Parts: sequence; structure tokens; C-alpha cells
Amino acid sequence: MAETVTPAPAVVTTVDAGRNAAGEKLMVLNMGPQHPAMHGTLRLVLELDGETVVRCRPEMGFLHTGFEKLGEYRSYNQFVTVTDRMNYLSAINNNIGWAQACEELWGVECTPRCRRLRVIMGELSRLSDHILCVGLQAMDLGAFSVMLWGFARREQLYDLFERVTGARLTNSWTRVGGLMQDVPADFVARVKAVTDTFPEIIDETDKMLSKNKIFTGRTRGVGVLSAEDAIAYGVTGPVLRASGVEYDLRRARPYSGYEKFDFDVPTQTDGDSFARFQQRLEEMRQSVRIIRQALVDIPGGPVNVDNYKLSLPAKELVYTRMEEMIHHFKLTMIGHGPYPPKGEVYSATEAPNGELGWYLVSDGKRNPYRVRVRPPSFYHFQVVPKLVEGRLISDLVAVLSSLNVIAGELDR
Repeated sequence: MAETVTPAPAVVTTVDAGRNAAGEKLMVLNMGPQHPAMHGTLRLVLELDGETVVRCRPEMGFLHTGFEKLGEYRSYNQFVTVTDRMNYLSAINNNIGWAQACEELWGVECTPRCRRLRVIMGELSRLSDHILCVGLQAMDLGAFSVMLWGFARREQLYDLFERVTGARLTNSWTRVGGLMQDVPADFVARVKAVTDTFPEIIDETDKMLSKNKIFTGRTRGVGVLSAEDAIAYGVTGPVLRASGVEYDLRRARPYSGYEKFDFDVPTQTDGDSFARFQQRLEEMRQSVRIIRQALVDIPGGPVNVDNYKLSLPAKELVYTRMEEMIHHFKLTMIGHGPYPPKGEVYSATEAPNGELGWYLVSDGKRNPYRVRVRPPSFYHFQVVPKLVEGRLISDLVAVLSSLNVIAGELDR
């Protein structure tokens, strides 16, 4: 008698969708990671009843970067180049956040000149991030001209970044205890040229969109996030403040001398996609205000701490003095310093998208024992279902563009 073979169950390769009130099966739609409105390698698995989003499931992890594990196999200064790739629209803010965490671990304080230059460049990078976010938000909803204006202004900022760091997108500007190099002699004049003209594009964008019936119709009342829900989801930055919560790390936990500057922490009340647009416009105005104050009486002196076991000595000293040459060799060769003390630290800065936090554990060796990062976009992406379920697919585009989720921050 032949043996009866039970066939193996078929492999399920699609999402098992639910049904609507009429018992009709919902349609499953993959939005992303190739869709141009997704702003990166993001994927949303949607269950649709017609054009209404019944269920939304965010999926992340398409870049396979493993930033945190990379940090555990590199020295503290080597990892600066990796932080650029997390949020490539504001890489300098990532550099500053990482360097500050390392300096808190070491227990060192940067020079006054270094702190002031970090404030200026960090706010310029915030302008670069916000103006592109606003421009892309407008483009996704049909206002193509505003996007071109944003790109033009961003190029002006990138010219300045290139002048200071030698790179336009991934700058790798900071070092533990200072900066890669001092700013050029024409730095102040170039920054003033930017800040004198930048308010024009903010006002023009405001006039172009704030009373545009198409734009306001697509954003007002769309993707409403209450203050309570924003706090519960761990949302920070412009998205949190657009929901009415006045929380900014530059005020709550000042760093790099932010407590010395006079600026406001603007907030909105509606918590919708339009409020998030308005919030970024107001934050750009405050960034210009901070930069103008920071340009007054920039402290002189070095940009790196006077500690050759932590910071590289000047090249002219390396070429002429034996002790400095030895320090340079030991800091750059694999297997040598700098060595931090044993311990752990959590340090956070106000990046353009929100709280960028670094948790470091040191066992006293050249590489960190553990690296963990709290990127703002990770929290913003998880709130998407809350904002879009029950709304149309077109509303999803408006919501996602207002959150400014950067895919590089998700897959860590």
C-alpha cells in the first residue's frame, strides 16, 4: 500500500488583509520603498478600502547600514564620518552631537572658539535641512517652484559648507575635543551674506503657500497629532513643537553656549501638517537670529583642546618636533589612542528633526564597547499610522512630507 504524502502548505508571500464592514476583502498596497513621495527607502504596507487607509504598517530596515555596530569597530574619531550618513541633509548637526557625547565621556570641554563655531555651523545646517523639507513638502503637493527656491538656497549654504569643511554633503567636520580645522578668513563675511538674504526666501515661501487654497486644503486638519500623543510617542523637534509643546534642548539642556543667545522657542497649536510647515518657517527665522548674534565677537584662540593625547597636534609641529610627531603617530595608528576613561554617558542635542541622543559605554579601549543612538526620525516614522489611518492615500503623502523622516536614521 502506497504511503500517503501530505503536501506542504503553500508559502504565504502576501499580507493577509482584513475585510471592511460589508465583508469585502481589503486591498493590500505596498507604498515604497521606491515611491518618490516616500523621501527615502521607506515602506508602508497599507490595507485599503477603496482609497481610504484602514490600516498602515511602517517597515524599516532597507539600507542595512548597522551604524551602531559600525561604531563599536571604529575609533571615536573614525566614527565621525559614519554619523554623516545618518541624516545626510544636516550632517554637521550629527557631527556635533557625536563629538559632544564623546567629550562628555572624556570629561573635557571644548575651547570657546570651537563652541561658538559649532553654534554657527549647526544653525546653518538647520537652515539647510528646514528649507529643503519645506520645499519638498510643497513639491509633494504640487508647488514645484517652492522646491526649486529651496534647492537654490541650499546650494548657497553648501558653498559655505564646502569652503569650511571641504565637502558639501557629508562634511565630517568635528573631532573629539574640537574641529578638523579652523574656519577660513572670509568666514564671517560669507555667513553674513547668507543671513542677510535668507529671510527673503522664508517670507516668499510663507506668502506662496500659507494662503494657497490647494496647499492649505491638503494640509489643514490633516495628520493631527495632539500634544498628549506626541509626548506618548516620544516625538521631538519641530513635530513636537507644532503640537504645542515648548521643548527645545537648546533651552532645556543648553550646550555649546546656547544659553548666551536671545531666541524664542516657537510653537503651534493645531498639530497638523500645516502647523508643521509653519513651525519650520518660524524655526528658520530663529536660526538666522541666533547666527547673527553668534557672529558678534567670535572668540579667538585654538579650535582644539590643548591635549595631544586626545587631539592631533598642528602639522607644523609634527614636522619639526619629535614629541608632537610621536603623539601624531600614536593617535593615528591602529591599536593606539585616544583612550577614554571607563564609564557610560547619554548626551543629546537639538538636531533639525528633533532630539539626537547618543548613549556610549566605554571599557577604556580605543573603540566604544557599546554605541546606541536615539534618532528623531525613528520615532516620527512610527507615528505615521496614528496620523493616516481613516484618511485617504493622498493625505498620507501630505503627512509624510510634513514629518521629514530620513531613512538613514531608521536602520541602525
